[in-house]
Amino acid sequence: MKIKQRPEDFVVREGFRFEAEPEGPVWIYRMDKQKVSTLQALERISKEFGVRRRDLSVCGLKDKQGRTEQLVGVLGGALGDSEVLQSGDLRLKLIGRAAQPLSSRNITANRFEVTVRDLSPAEAERVAESAAEVERTGVVNYFDSQRFGFLKHGQGFIARHLLRADWEGALKAFLATPSELDRSDDAKVKTFWRDHWGEWQLRAPQVAGKRYAPILRRLREDPRDFKGAFLHIDRRLRMMALFELQSFVWNEGVKRYLGARIPAADLIGLRYQAGALVFPRALPRELRDDLWNRTFPLLAPDSQIEDTRVRDAALGALRAQGLGLEQLRVPDSPLFFKHEERPMFIRPGKLRVHPPRPDELNRGKRKVNLSFTLPPGAYATLVVRRVLWFATESARPVLRSAAPAEAAPPRTSRPAARDRPSSRPTAPAREPSQRPATQPQGFLARQRARKAERAARREAARKPPGTR
Repeated sequence: MKIKQRPEDFVVREGFRFEAEPEGPVWIYRMDKQKVSTLQALERISKEFGVRRRDLSVCGLKDKQGRTEQLVGVLGGALGDSEVLQSGDLRLKLIGRAAQPLSSRNITANRFEVTVRDLSPAEAERVAESAAEVERTGVVNYFDSQRFGFLKHGQGFIARHLLRADWEGALKAFLATPSELDRSDDAKVKTFWRDHWGEWQLRAPQVAGKRYAPILRRLREDPRDFKGAFLHIDRRLRMMALFELQSFVWNEGVKRYLGARIPAADLIGLRYQAGALVFPRALPRELRDDLWNRTFPLLAPDSQIEDTRVRDAALGALRAQGLGLEQLRVPDSPLFFKHEERPMFIRPGKLRVHPPRPDELNRGKRKVNLSFTLPPGAYATLVVRRVLWFATESARPVLRSAAPAEAAPPRTSRPAARDRPSSRPTAPAREPSQRPATQPQGFLARQRARKAERAARREAARKPPGTR
C-alpha cells in the first residue's frame, strides 16, 4: 500500500466560515499549496511579500505532503494589487476581509480525497468491506505521525528538556540536531551549529541559517542565555515541542483505556512514528455508543478527571513517562500545558470508496480513491490506514491488556482466520530511544530493514526449487 506517491494523491480542502467585514483590517486569502507545510508557506509569504510573520494567521496546520487548500489571514493590508498572486508552488486568491485574525474557530471541517496505490487485486476488492466496518465502528482519534515532527527528525521530545529547565539541551535539540531524513540546507545549518556549538561569533555559510538569526543574535549578546535564545523561536514551534509530548501521552492513555474495555482479540494494531496504536474491529452497540460520546483529556497541571477508568489510564500513561501532573510545568517561562478534552472517536463523514482501477505508477497493481470529511484536528492518514490495515506493512500484533476487558456479547459471525489479528502479547511500545539495540533505530533504518527483507524474499523466490 502506498499513499502520497504524487502530491495530487492527497488533497485537503479546508471548510471554513468567517464573518465578512468589508472594511476589516484582516485580508483573507485562499491558499493552494503542495509539497510545502503551512509553517513553511507562512515563512515564504512573510519573506516574499514583506509581511511580518506575526501579522499572518491561519485556521490550522496542514501537512507538507500532498496538495492543500486553506485560508491565510493578513493583518494590515493586501499582499499585492492583484486578487490572485502566484509564488512558485503557492497560489493565493483574495476572497474577503474580516475583523479578526483567523484561528481554529474558523474551521468547519476538512474534506479529503486520497488515492491509495500499489494494491493487489484482492486487496483492492476488500477496501469497500473494510470501509463499511469503519463506518460501523468509527476510528480512534489518535494523533498520527505528522504530530511528531521533532521526534521523526531525531530531536526527541524537546519538552523533556524544558520540564527540567534544561534550556541548553532544548536549544541544542532544536538548533544543532540535523535530521538524516533532511537533505536541505537547513540540515547543513544544524550540522554546522552541532560542530561549532558555543562559537556564536561564527556564521553558518548557508542562506537557510538566516531563519535562526533572532536566536543567534541573543546568544551573541549573552552566550549563556539559552532560555532567552529558545524563547526567540517562533511561538508555534515552541508550542509544538509541548504538544508532541502531550499528544504522545494522550495516545498512550487511550490505548490503556481501550485495552481495559475491549478484548484483545477484537483489536488490531498499527505502527506509527512514536510506537503503536490499537483500533477495534467491532464493538457491541452499547459500548460503541458510550465510546463515541466520550472524550479523553490532554493533560495539564490543573487537570481534574472524574471518571475513574479515564483517570487511571491517563495518569498511568503519564507515570510511564516518569511524570506526574505537577511536573507538567516549564519553570519561569511563558510556555505551558493546557488541559483540553479531545473526542476519543471520530466518524468519517460522507465516506466513499470508488471502484478500483489500474495503477499507472505500479505495474500490475490497483489503485482506489477514498473521499471523506473529518472535524478539525483529526488525521486523514489514520482513517486511510485503518481502512487499509490489512494491506499495510505497519500492522502488528496488539498488546494484551493486563486489565480485564468488559464482557462483550458473543457475535454470531467471526472474521475469517486470515483476517483476525493475533492476540499474542507483545512488549509495550517504547519511545524510540528506549528500543532494544537489536531493533533498527529511526525511521530510515526501519525503512532500510524492511526493504532488505523484501529484497531477500524476492531473491529467494527467483531461485529454482532445491537450490540454496
